[in-house]
Amino acid sequence: MIALKKIIAGVLMCCAAGVAHAGVIEPDALIRNTVDEVIAIIKQDKDIQAGDQKKILALVDAKVLPHFDFTRMTQLAVGKYWRTATPEQKQALVTEFRNMLVRTYTKVFTVYRDQTVEVKPLKMAADTTDEATIKTVISKPGSQLTLVDYEMKKAADGWKVFDISIEGVSMVMSYRGTFATQIQENGIDGLIKTLADKNINSANVSLRKEGEN
Repeated sequence: MIALKKIIAGVLMCCAAGVAHAGVIEPDALIRNTVDEVIAIIKQDKDIQAGDQKKILALVDAKVLPHFDFTRMTQLAVGKYWRTATPEQKQALVTEFRNMLVRTYTKVFTVYRDQTVEVKPLKMAADTTDEATIKTVISKPGSQLTLVDYEMKKAADGWKVFDISIEGVSMVMSYRGTFATQIQENGIDGLIKTLADKNINSANVSLRKEGEN
């Protein structure tokens, strides 16, 4: 499994925008314009730094989630088995996959320490105008640079992230192998149950930590 926390840290700093625009902002501009905003929020909000789960979840829901295509991400992660899933199973898979990523996102808000993000200029392929790869470099004093790429597709309401790669390794593809094994052993319903159980356990851990504070 790739270093998901590093990926999510980049996502949070690069893709957490909730500003409305009259037109569709280009994907690299969308990322670049929101870096300062997100970093400022993290730096200024002591509750988020202290791990306030309610505030963190609210921020993720308002600022991060609108910029992701969770249906496409889930479809890519499930792979060939997506075609055999019922509409109900597909909806359940999207819901649990989304919840799993949200729970992961919330963890990195409390570990932000002076990271900076450089967004590379957009270079789109000549044969497409609705897909783009946004390359970024995350740096932190005393640490090696981390290369994070965002695969984005243009939708009716703006550009959406459908995959993230760190050092060339796709997050969605890294899940595909694990999901395939679970489906082969326990079926699609088995994968749904596994994801749901993990989400419940993660939520319970967060509640216990809040109760200890």
